Amino acid sequence: MKTIYKKLLFLILLLPATLLAQSSLEGVVLDSKSKQPLPGVNVVIQGTATGTSTDFDGKFKLGKVKSGDKIVFSFIGYKEQIVQFNNQKSISVSLEEEANQLQEVVVQIGYGSVKKKDATGSVTTITSKDFVKGPVVAVDQMIQGKVAGLQVTNGGGSPGEGATIRIRGGSSLSANNDPLFVIDGIPVANGGINGGRNPLATINQNNIESVTVLKDASATAIYGSRASNGVIIITTKKGKTGDLKVEYNSYLSLSQVDKKVDALSSTQFRDFITANGNASQQALVGQADTDWQDEIYRTAIGNDHNVALSGGVENITYRASLGLADLNGILKRDNLFRSTIGLSLVGKFLDNHLKVELNNNSSSMRNNYSNRGAIGAAVSFDPTQSVFDSNGDYFQWTNNLAGRNPLSLINQFNNYGNSFRSIGNVQTEYKLHFLPELKLVANLGYDELSGRSYGNTSTDFAFPGAGNRYDSRNTRKNKLMDLFFNYNKNINSIKTVFDLTAGYTYQDFRDVTESFNYDAANDILIPNPIIPTRTNLQSFFARTNITIADKYLLTFSYRRDGSSRFTEENRWSDFPAAALAWKLNEEGLFKNIKNLSNLKLRFGWGITGQQDIGSIYPSIPLYLGADTGAQYQFGNQFFIPFRPQSYNSNLKWEETETRNIGLDFGFFKNRFNGTIDVYEKRTKDLLAFISNPPFFGFSNADFYNIGKMRNKGIELSAEVVAVQGENLNWRIGGNVTFQNSEIEDLFLDPQFFPGINTGGYSGGVGNTIQNHQVGYAPNSFYVYEQAYDLNGSPIDGVFIDRNGDGAVNEQDKYRYKKPAADVFYGFSTSLNYKNWDLAMSWRGSWGNYNYNNVDSQYGWTNQLLVRDTDLSNGVTNVLETDFSSTDVKRYESDYYIQDASFVRLDNLTLGYNFKNFMSSKTNVKISFAGQNLLLFTNYKGIDPEVQNGIDSNLYPRPKIYTLGLNVNF
Repeated sequence: MKTIYKKLLFLILLLPATLLAQSSLEGVVLDSKSKQPLPGVNVVIQGTATGTSTDFDGKFKLGKVKSGDKIVFSFIGYKEQIVQFNNQKSISVSLEEEANQLQEVVVQIGYGSVKKKDATGSVTTITSKDFVKGPVVAVDQMIQGKVAGLQVTNGGGSPGEGATIRIRGGSSLSANNDPLFVIDGIPVANGGINGGRNPLATINQNNIESVTVLKDASATAIYGSRASNGVIIITTKKGKTGDLKVEYNSYLSLSQVDKKVDALSSTQFRDFITANGNASQQALVGQADTDWQDEIYRTAIGNDHNVALSGGVENITYRASLGLADLNGILKRDNLFRSTIGLSLVGKFLDNHLKVELNNNSSSMRNNYSNRGAIGAAVSFDPTQSVFDSNGDYFQWTNNLAGRNPLSLINQFNNYGNSFRSIGNVQTEYKLHFLPELKLVANLGYDELSGRSYGNTSTDFAFPGAGNRYDSRNTRKNKLMDLFFNYNKNINSIKTVFDLTAGYTYQDFRDVTESFNYDAANDILIPNPIIPTRTNLQSFFARTNITIADKYLLTFSYRRDGSSRFTEENRWSDFPAAALAWKLNEEGLFKNIKNLSNLKLRFGWGITGQQDIGSIYPSIPLYLGADTGAQYQFGNQFFIPFRPQSYNSNLKWEETETRNIGLDFGFFKNRFNGTIDVYEKRTKDLLAFISNPPFFGFSNADFYNIGKMRNKGIELSAEVVAVQGENLNWRIGGNVTFQNSEIEDLFLDPQFFPGINTGGYSGGVGNTIQNHQVGYAPNSFYVYEQAYDLNGSPIDGVFIDRNGDGAVNEQDKYRYKKPAADVFYGFSTSLNYKNWDLAMSWRGSWGNYNYNNVDSQYGWTNQLLVRDTDLSNGVTNVLETDFSSTDVKRYESDYYIQDASFVRLDNLTLGYNFKNFMSSKTNVKISFAGQNLLLFTNYKGIDPEVQNGIDSNLYPRPKIYTLGLNVNF
């Protein structure tokens, strides 16, 4: 007993000495080549949770260090370095750049992240060094042409214009084909809001740290019901430990019309009317020479300013940003004014066992939507008339059926919109003290949008409708709760790492729309009944990652999804996935190959689901009240009638099964690296909107599960570091995608069922130009075969009797070409020489076709000679064809299906960096960029990039020249 007391006394006496033996260590971490400080380097005492990070100047201070402790310095992209502490007061550490950076790149996946070298699915991450440079306002523009399998088609040249985004083609016919966007852990709602523009433009592009694209089902299935079309994960920038850092970005842009529609000039128009018009029409020809497209377009100026402040102490980091953008479109009066606020706060407590992260990105937009009807009017309005008449008023034809003065459509029609969006979350991670391998995570988030569209027609507009007003408002609220755990255990005895994630997620979507009818007699807006809608998604999920000997990687995931869109019997569905990866470069056969840096073979399989068909209650019998314009009057009272809504109680989940084989490779310390993926997607129980049989249901058409579709393709991407030196660096990267889609079944005999018509066009009421049918690509053009004379000129009104029955009718239409490209690709290069840098991005496609609705609508004689009371202009195609047939077959001729393959120089940026400007802590960079500089195509329209392949009234994409300024201090 006495011995025990002696030992306790000895320990008590030793304790102060031990405490006194602990010291603090200060130092600085530098880049070994440039000798510049490295901020954000992790500095940790090996084998403990005690650590810190370097500040903006590369400095750090580490407490509780004992003699003999080993200090680990680590930073992504640099080799790890270990320094032993021998009671020195300060040290200077130089980190060497890791040539094999691929090994440390971290990619985001569902509910977690992995190192790129350990990823088993088809995943691509791009960061700021890869983003498209220049004046972009939305994330879709930043990644355009940068990822194999990802195609982005902007809707036109207006600032903040929306885009069609497809990952490995669409998996559905009538359901949503957009990918799921996850912003800082929040799966956001699809679509936009009244008064807004591109919903992705609500996130300030300067706040985005990285974008990760999940393409195959083994990567996306963890997101279940909303991942059939791939997942795009957006991660915003966070603060780093250190002194306050200020970053200022701004640009001034100038936009100009690049190409106009080839409308007849005033001279061509006069000659045509003289040669083909009657006396009444010839008498209407004016004396002016007006280019109406010049009248409605302008050289537009825009500016964008963003400032961000970041920093932090040992346990808390922060970043806050403010952005203001004022962007004019080339269409007169078109304007987008956007203000954004971003906030990120990360705290680590309880010896780094508890991590709390707060994120918020909010934006407010004010829009002046210039009347886009003026774009078509500028093509069709008489070029021999002046803008104003002798009284100083806008020249107008007096016939109510005639076209309107394009400039009056812009200046006498007011269309405005205001919108607000806020996305935020609080995520907590707690590593159990008694079991640090187990981490509990709770993520509570929201995505709220509100907007208003409103406007009026000026009272001095010369036709009926003058003084009309409109107003529409809506709010969208998306609430999210994720609860899950992660268990990560390294069992050294069997060289195996187990990583298990499982949990529950709840998402609730509530929309409210408020609309008004205009009462012209009393000049008031009468509100319609407000009908709120709600969609609810709930899911249970689990994923296991197993790494054996750092060579063999296994991933298994499962998700059970429930959607309120379906009845109770069909509400839930299961979505499993599995993947295997084999690091061949770690095997003896390949390990000794000197220049082989990476060689990984991947196999993936999984099933994802689709339930987003637009309709909120497609399976439930409901009655809807009519608006105020459809009330019934009984005596002096008005009553709102209720009508039954269409529904299908048998609707169920659409499911897509994906198989993927991939190969990741790298040579010469990954200076040459790339990826090859081969995939196949098979969708069954396709959700499609098709016609009902006569006297069936409560509408002409409804949603049904009716068929199968297959997508397959090959994706290739590669990057070469051609030159890597102290003063000169040159990178070249590119990707190419080969794709094919085919409808395999529609549950109806294609011999008697003409397929599902889709793709309406201008010029025909209720007519379509595309069709879904078994054995063909979705949205294939469905047209008549044009007859040609011996000179190769199309014969007016003459088409081929393809079935030989002696008559040309619907049975002679055939499927000819498609809007989806067979091949699309991107190419980029960046060159850095001392303080200079040059970046260039190209992209293109091959095998895609457009329906030239501009020529079909404005390229026939009746367009110019339709009445004796007014005149309309047309396009030069009328001089080539001399078409005059009024038969609707003319609109649906394969003559108007045109090759839309193209190559485009998207962006060219030249910059100069003034390092240590005015002080050692200040860097200033000036850049000059050009966007949409070159276009090579045989397409006859103004631009081959058209959403859905129907070119009818495209807002021209301008050439944009930008002067940029970036300041860091």
